Amino acid sequence: MIKTADICILISVAVAFFTTSYLWFSVGNQTEALFTATWIPSILTFAIYFKLIARKD
Repeated sequence: MIKTADICILISVAVAFFTTSYLWFSVGNQTEALFTATWIPSILTFAIYFKLIARKD
C-alpha cells in the first residue's frame, strides 16, 4: 500500500528530475543541472533508509 510519505518522496524526485532536465536542455547551464541531478539518488537513498528503520520485524 502506498503511503502519503511515499507519494511525497516520489513527487520530490520528479521535481528534481524535471528541474535537472530544464536546466540541462532549456537553460543550458550544465553545472547547475549536474548539481541538481545529485539530489535524485540522495532523496531515494534517504527514503529507503527511513523505510528500513520503520520496518518492524
